[in-house]
Amino acid sequence: MKFSFGKRDHDKDVKTILFVCVQNAGRSQMAEGFFRKYAPKGYQVISAGTIPTSQINPMAVEVMKEVGIDISKQKPKDLTEDMMRNATTIINMGCMDDKFCPVLFVPKVIDWGIEDPKDKPIEKVREIREEIEKSVLEIIESAKDNKIPI
Repeated sequence: MKFSFGKRDHDKDVKTILFVCVQNAGRSQMAEGFFRKYAPKGYQVISAGTIPTSQINPMAVEVMKEVGIDISKQKPKDLTEDMMRNATTIINMGCMDDKFCPVLFVPKVIDWGIEDPKDKPIEKVREIREEIEKSVLEIIESAKDNKIPI
């Protein structure tokens, strides 16, 4: 299975990973932070949402700071056709709103099905953070083994 949608015109060697969710306020922002930390050379990362909020979930910012990753300067972004077209791989974090679920709008997407941290206690947000980190590390490792074409 190939998840390629073309490459950026300015740098054909750079691969772009796009993490999507509905609000782009928690899961996808954490995934972007982890991927930025662990990504092999030649990769860039972005996250976006189908109906992004005005700010990142403060609990997501807090639990990421606990592991030494500052996502406080990241901003929720609208998912655009250009983002999808330029992404090498698109990963959907999971859907809390079936009406605006990215899977409905994005073809050939990897769906992780991770629970939304919105309105959850900090202990649960930490569990979600750990699941996201594990998933990011797994996909990077799979790419190194040429099992997943990211």
